[in-house]
Amino acid sequence: MPRIKHIAIATQDADKTAQFFQDVFGLRRLRTTERDTHYGHILTDGYINLAILDFKTNGAAGADRGTGYSGIHHMGIEVEDLEGTAKKMAEAGQAPRQDINDALGVKGTASHEFKWQAPDGVMLDISATGWDAGSA
Repeated sequence: MPRIKHIAIATQDADKTAQFFQDVFGLRRLRTTERDTHYGHILTDGYINLAILDFKTNGAAGADRGTGYSGIHHMGIEVEDLEGTAKKMAEAGQAPRQDINDALGVKGTASHEFKWQAPDGVMLDISATGWDAGSA
């Protein structure tokens, strides 16, 4: 069966973005990568890797995105303590995506999942129970 091996995030500040994921979620840095096409960091939670990349060329980033593009739509992250993670997100200067939470009827961290804004326009869908516990 196929497995997700990594998710890549395009960013304009690879160091700051990598540090955010290390501080808030405890991801471990596997290595730093620097080539003519990009600079970045490869992080892991032990199961899935997260590539944080600052593209140096439009070709490497993709003609439709270019070097100025940052982010992906969203990632789902399962945590043990939703309220504790919400506190860390706020301490990291991030805010809930209340517009989306309201539209989905999400009522704070008492819900099974909660949308947050993260660096570079990335949206996180954070859950302590996973996505089988409620509607996606």
